Amino acid sequence: MREISFNKFYKPFNILSIILIIASLGLLMFKGLNYGVDFKGGTLIELRTDQNSANITKIRDSFNQMNLGDVSVKNFGNETDFIVKFEKQNSNDPKFIDNLKTKLSSSISSLDFRRVENVGPKVSAELLQSGIIAIGLSLAAMLFYIWIRFEWQFSLGAIVALFHDVIITLGIFSLFSLEINLSIVAAVLTIVGYSMNDTVVIFDRVRENLRKHADIKIFELTNISINQTLSRTIITSATTLLALLSIFIFGGEILKGFSLAMILGVVFGTYSSIYIANPILVLLKVSQRTIVKEEKD
Repeated sequence: MREISFNKFYKPFNILSIILIIASLGLLMFKGLNYGVDFKGGTLIELRTDQNSANITKIRDSFNQMNLGDVSVKNFGNETDFIVKFEKQNSNDPKFIDNLKTKLSSSISSLDFRRVENVGPKVSAELLQSGIIAIGLSLAAMLFYIWIRFEWQFSLGAIVALFHDVIITLGIFSLFSLEINLSIVAAVLTIVGYSMNDTVVIFDRVRENLRKHADIKIFELTNISINQTLSRTIITSATTLLALLSIFIFGGEILKGFSLAMILGVVFGTYSSIYIANPILVLLKVSQRTIVKEEKD
């Protein structure tokens, strides 16, 4: 198999990544994220109507007339099933949902509330804080793992690649105002693990080659290592993407956000393992001396 010159494109792809990270940080700072009911509080209702009433516009207009705050209506599974989310009001009223059904029944026939979930502002704030802590701890744990397993130069490369993947994924969610909920936090945590796994495979080969080929500089050696692990990377990424694309297309509205975050994570995780983590080793001029010195210490 012919060797691909990945190292020739380190610089242009690094510039592209810097632009994407700056743009993502700008979006996160000035536009922010579209938090779902899990994080900002509110009410989620899964409802079913008959075929004649199955109209998103009609359902949205009916909810908007009741002054419930921001209302989001999405088709869920079948054409007659919908997910409705809105800012919760009158939370202390036990008849709130019953009154809601009564008002809606005048404009929507055969209305069936199949599921109702309420999240208060205190609970949502705690969930948001827990989500941030979970992501932060996972990144810290990965840093510690790589620091022990490899030399500090490898650890730095892996962590920068992780931050790259997470920030750009969140930036895309901010750009398109995609909803952030607990399932997205789970996807981000999975992205961290996937990206780290891909990076570790290449780093293992880099370290092996550093011991074998003392006369080859790190710029060429990273390229050799990437090519040696390329078949594994392609097979793993392709099979994972096939499963995720199936979930995205056929999994319904409720799984679209999760599967999209995972798809972005796999794509950027594979990319960053090659064009973020390895160029940092080149920048830090890692050599066989570095490996030998760290092992003696």
